[in-house]
Amino acid sequence: MIRRHDELQMEPAFRAALPPGDPFDAVMRLDGDVVRAVDGRRTFRFQLGDHWYFAKTHNGMPWPRILRKLLQFRIPVLGAEREWAAIHRLRALGIQTTPPVAYGRRSQWNPARRQSFVVTADLGRTITLENECLAWPQRPPAAHFRLRLTREVARIARILHQDGLHHRDFYLCHFRLDLNGADPRKDPDSPLRLHLMDLHRVQRFQKLSMRARVKDIGGLYFSAMDIGLRDRDLFRFMRLYTGKPLRHTLEEDAALWRAVAERARWQYRKEHG
Repeated sequence: MIRRHDELQMEPAFRAALPPGDPFDAVMRLDGDVVRAVDGRRTFRFQLGDHWYFAKTHNGMPWPRILRKLLQFRIPVLGAEREWAAIHRLRALGIQTTPPVAYGRRSQWNPARRQSFVVTADLGRTITLENECLAWPQRPPAAHFRLRLTREVARIARILHQDGLHHRDFYLCHFRLDLNGADPRKDPDSPLRLHLMDLHRVQRFQKLSMRARVKDIGGLYFSAMDIGLRDRDLFRFMRLYTGKPLRHTLEEDAALWRAVAERARWQYRKEHG
């Protein structure tokens, strides 16, 4: 017999705000402004009481889609477990992401019908780095902001990979710049907070392979190729990511940086022709 839910974690205030009845069913019935819906996975923003949240519900993936992904040597995402674990791991590592609010899972022998969800708090006033940086070629940012941003992105990438975490969607659009307080773009003394998002595909290994590092950093570089990066920006990132003097990383990690550049160029040609 399948239990009503095999795992359920909720902040007390969120649970109290749900309609009466089974809390798992209540979350799965929630609706709001849909951000994305694909492969049985639905992401939407909603209000409950006085607070705004994001929910990602999983209702299973059709078998043809599962088989297609496996034939492409891609691991299908069949539930919210990986994202929930990644949120807590990133927070433990000092990397900011969406605040966790609720998680639920119902086991089911048939992955095409497996149900789960993750709910996170809305971050408020933020902007993706993709949107922030698109105007840089025409309106270059303040030097202090450019420097601090490069340092923070490199810090996040370094800690992530040192811990064996492979993001698998490591693009500028999945970093959000926090603008709830003083604006770090204008005030060099204000805190610069970046939230790393979209963690449902994150994998963790005992030691991250070079191939995984190339995929993440190559994807990041690809997403930044049109924002007017200068050589000094790239060299600074390389130095901060490896923790080595520039000359040493250019010599010792030459194969890594060559592969990163090739991966970014290949992806750019694929996306833009």
